[in-house]
Amino acid sequence: MTVTAGPGDVTQELSMLAAAAAVAAAFVVGLVVTGLLRGYALRYDVVDTPNARSSHDHPTPRGGGLSIVVALSGLAAWLAAAGILPADFFLAILTGALLIGGIGFVDDHGGVPARYRFGVQSLAAVAAVALVGGLAPLPVGAAVFDLGWAGHALAVIMLVWLTNLYNFMDGIDGIAAAEAIFVAVAAALLSGVGSTHYVVLLEFGFAAACLGFLAWNWPPAKIFMGDVGSGLVGFALGLFALISAQLGILPVWTWLILAGVFIVDATVTLVRRMSRGETWYEAHRSHLYQRAARRFASHGAVTLSVTLVNLLWLLPHAALSAARPEFGWWLTVSAWAPLVVVAVVFGAGLPDDSRASR
Repeated sequence: MTVTAGPGDVTQELSMLAAAAAVAAAFVVGLVVTGLLRGYALRYDVVDTPNARSSHDHPTPRGGGLSIVVALSGLAAWLAAAGILPADFFLAILTGALLIGGIGFVDDHGGVPARYRFGVQSLAAVAAVALVGGLAPLPVGAAVFDLGWAGHALAVIMLVWLTNLYNFMDGIDGIAAAEAIFVAVAAALLSGVGSTHYVVLLEFGFAAACLGFLAWNWPPAKIFMGDVGSGLVGFALGLFALISAQLGILPVWTWLILAGVFIVDATVTLVRRMSRGETWYEAHRSHLYQRAARRFASHGAVTLSVTLVNLLWLLPHAALSAARPEFGWWLTVSAWAPLVVVAVVFGAGLPDDSRASR
């Protein structure tokens, strides 16, 4: 039996099979392409060499995150060709893949000055925000605020910050991919729409590609995500947040809560470093997660700890914000507050040789 569905769905009889196949294909691309990229990186010496500012002890290939770029682009193209994904949303995703992924790929192969990276990131963010329609009105208590052009500007800032934030937080084995999987899967499950909706398919497929990559990146990592992957992952999550909020599926508050560990660690670290006059984009190892990895001498333990915080603390807050968007602002404050305290107390952003106060 064939059942005609609305925008965002394919026929009911085929949609579940097609959705499962698409997600499985994204996983296979993430897994297989990452392995191919590892061989490429070893052959052409695209390798991270440990230094005083790194959290690793052995030279390791980088750039494996290109597999996530390929998988997400392929999934979005398939959905668009099938008439499921709106053209504007597809173009926004493609813009991120080409510009953010492209500048990251070049950076992984020899370095790109920060001003050029920032320029390309800003261009991608402006284009994507224009294509998806900007920041949806924000529910705050009983009121709903439409920020207009200020909301567009805020959305651009959010995309650029998430792009860089994810790059900053991709410093130990497994953490970036595990975080992306959690945020994307949690958002898909909390969305409250059918499993064949293009937003849910994009989120599950994206998570599946990250899982395929994680098979190679789990401690001890055989390949790193690289700038090509970390930048695109942060950009994509921000783009998913804007799209789902525009469609009334999930409020931005829910996404801010789900990504709380990364947002808080990166932001507290950045603010403290800049307050001392340090260059914000220079490599360092003063993030909370980096300090924890050195203290416990285990990347896996830190990655698993972050996952537990996500599941046991942030997910319940996110679920409440999805059910009651009007309370999203204070649920975000409630979810973030203890994370800020932990980051400050344990020295996020302080010089490497400093001791956190107890």
